Amino acid sequence: MILPVVLYGDPVLKKRAEDIVADYPGLQDTIKNMWQTMYGASGVGLAAPQVGLPIRLFVVDTIQLAEKGRKTDGDIKKVFINPVILSEEGEEWKYEEGCLSIPGIREDVYRQQKIKVRYLDEDFTEHTEEFQGINARVIQHEYDHIEGILFTDKLKPLKKKLLLPKLNKIMRGEVSDIDYRVRAYKK
Repeated sequence: MILPVVLYGDPVLKKRAEDIVADYPGLQDTIKNMWQTMYGASGVGLAAPQVGLPIRLFVVDTIQLAEKGRKTDGDIKKVFINPVILSEEGEEWKYEEGCLSIPGIREDVYRQQKIKVRYLDEDFTEHTEEFQGINARVIQHEYDHIEGILFTDKLKPLKKKLLLPKLNKIMRGEVSDIDYRVRAYKK
């Protein structure tokens, strides 16, 4: 089932998510719905807070980037449960990022190029892996979501101030030119 993506301004996006256990109710359905939602919105990653769930879970698929002719560093399609970034290294590099919860805004964000992550997969098997390049970036972006951080939080204050009118419109649910379901926060 395709879920609505919560928009900028929803408090769930600014909250540090909680760890989950293997018997979390409906976990496999949640993962399946997140994949469908991500693909339905043409995303390459989706974190549980973006569908209103304050849990430490996200999905990433960079295989689609290679299919669109973009260079990747070994395509991945993975579920990350209760991840912990153990290290980030290498020179920071900029890349224009966007976010399904902040439609219509894309800005350069600086991130380190290599990370080491410990996480559980959908079967609750533990892994510790290193990722680099675009894979590391997508993981860092989604990891930020479960930490309550948005890519706009990484922008310089002046840039964020210039984006404020657009962010306020998104917060009110005034979005256009998107082809996926969204949900604005109602106070």
